[in-house]
Amino acid sequence: MNAANAVTVTRILLIPVFLVLLFSRVPYGDMIAVAVFAIAAGTDKLDGYLARSRNAVTAAGIFLDPLADKLLISSALIALVSLERLEAWVAMVIIGREFAVSGLRLVGVAQGVSIPASHLGKVKTVSQTVAVLFLLVSHTSLPHYQQVEDVLIYTAVALTLASGIEYFFNARALLQPTAKPVRPVSPPGEDATPPAASAAQECGRDDARE
Repeated sequence: MNAANAVTVTRILLIPVFLVLLFSRVPYGDMIAVAVFAIAAGTDKLDGYLARSRNAVTAAGIFLDPLADKLLISSALIALVSLERLEAWVAMVIIGREFAVSGLRLVGVAQGVSIPASHLGKVKTVSQTVAVLFLLVSHTSLPHYQQVEDVLIYTAVALTLASGIEYFFNARALLQPTAKPVRPVSPPGEDATPPAASAAQECGRDDARE
């Protein structure tokens, strides 16, 4: 396992640590949980940088990187709903969109079609992370708390839906009976990376975002 993949796996392993701390009664457990989430989210850029700088982009990394992002955000959203800090419909919309786009990519793989990654998808991930962090650390006593919370949540939801619609619009030919293959792709992730290792290295892991 190379350094980039090790960082990605570490991000996944930090998820249960974050959840245990968030729900535990240990002193300052919730504050430590916020720090763990922030560190895990921060490694998202680190693994991509390591993979590109060391020319070590692998198929495993391309698959694991977006998976780690999905698991981290989804687990945080479900936890926030459980703690009654977030409306359930918000989590359902965001997680449902992830399943829908992943399903679209499976259709693409079945037809040998590559779905290009979008800039909007990357912005969506950032907005979700910022919203989750605010909900984890914020207190209702803060000035304009509710207004800031609403802006962050609705922005994340809007970007989530917009990026999902963009993917389905750009890949609408896949849903037609006459859809023709464009080129083979690697197993479904969130990138448009070709299966060949050399091509994967050219694209890089930062392109693996929905």
